Amino acid sequence: MTAEADRARRWRLILGADPEQGQAAVLTTQQQAMDAALAALYDSREEPGDRRVGLGASAPRVSRWLGDIRTYFPTRVVRVMQTDAIERLGLKQLLLEPELLATVEPDVHLVATLASLRGVIPEKSKATAREVVAKVAREVERQLAEPVRQAVRGALNRANRVQRPRHGDIDWNRTVQANLKHYQPGYRTVVPERLIGFGRRQQGVQREVVLCVDQSGSMASSVVYASILACVMASIRALKTSLVVYDTAVVDLTDQLADPVDVIFGTQLGGGTDTTPALEYCQRLITAPRQTVLLLITDLFDSAPERMLAKLAELQAAGVLPVVLLALSDDGRPSYEADTAQRLAAQGVPAFACTPDAFPELIALAISHGDIGAWAEKSAVGAAHGDHA
Repeated sequence: MTAEADRARRWRLILGADPEQGQAAVLTTQQQAMDAALAALYDSREEPGDRRVGLGASAPRVSRWLGDIRTYFPTRVVRVMQTDAIERLGLKQLLLEPELLATVEPDVHLVATLASLRGVIPEKSKATAREVVAKVAREVERQLAEPVRQAVRGALNRANRVQRPRHGDIDWNRTVQANLKHYQPGYRTVVPERLIGFGRRQQGVQREVVLCVDQSGSMASSVVYASILACVMASIRALKTSLVVYDTAVVDLTDQLADPVDVIFGTQLGGGTDTTPALEYCQRLITAPRQTVLLLITDLFDSAPERMLAKLAELQAAGVLPVVLLALSDDGRPSYEADTAQRLAAQGVPAFACTPDAFPELIALAISHGDIGAWAEKSAVGAAHGDHA
């Protein structure tokens, strides 16, 4: 790249595209992404009848944009662009007026947007913003908390099942089913030759679950759902649950799992993606590898995929069960790095997208070491090689 060409590209980014002259400077892939982020904010012109970008149906796009600018611009520039976005994209009135914010129908995308903008939300609106986030968190918990708890309890019971149970621990339904061939017509009963039951209930932690969540802008919905589900699992005493979020830095949010609102506002949506340091940190948290499920939630657009794959292989070799979720949301087919997903599948690590309502069954399978890949294909959640239905 000559100095003259580089200067032309920089001016192209500063001035934007001239519709009469076309694309005078050829931009690199990263510069095209930067240009798109700049254009979304500064090239929007309001014509009669046009609708400005708001927080309605376009909330997912706003969340992605907030992540993109953190990826491609330094922090001081990000602050300026966020402030300009509040002014230009219809966010200012929403954030400045707590009464208006309280009337908005909240959803996961709005929660992600508020979490991304938490640094510029005016003081008088912060309490209302937290109430909006809390409302969504309560609704997600209402829908998923009990299914998750039941699934975990069932999985632990199945894992503890024994063939010579004590009388009080016999699973009579399964015992009868397994011994139907020993039915005695004369006695009109089944004489069991094999008893099936559950081991005596264990006290304390039986499994470790580590959620390692990519908090880049494209993962906004997944970050919100993962934060809430981590809080639900942290309330289950039989599980030791940890939540680690990352971009190019690593943040441990485990000590905030008592309150999903604190967790969501503790994330920093946006920035680059370097998974390996996060996996190395998670490895240090694990005390019983063979009793540990590692849920890596990422779209696999990583700055060093080879290192990430090697670290996952190392965790596998130590006995950890890694599962990669390309998305934990109901936003439809996710965007992900397909080649890395296929390499994970070849390595024996299932990689697929998962909807929140399918998560209880997923975590139950993981805890009981079921065939997650086959389940993903059968349930149409997503194929083990990374497809999503």
